[in-house]
Amino acid sequence: MRDYRLTTAEILYHLPDHPAVLQSYIWQDLDLAPRFPKLHEFLDFWSRSLDGKLHSVRVGSATLITPPRWSAPHVLTVQ
Repeated sequence: MRDYRLTTAEILYHLPDHPAVLQSYIWQDLDLAPRFPKLHEFLDFWSRSLDGKLHSVRVGSATLITPPRWSAPHVLTVQ
């Protein structure tokens, strides 16, 4: 699982019937950072097979195994 990360991509694309309108699609999978071959494979498929032209892709990723984090809860005082 080395270098695999949970990868999330927000894909904005033009609607085929209304090119001035953008639609959002969320893609998520385990992928190898920093090259993200599965994401590139999906985007290649999109470009070849789907009508909605890609506008932009925003990518975020997080390592799968991380040390536990704890933070004190926020306490609100009600008077």
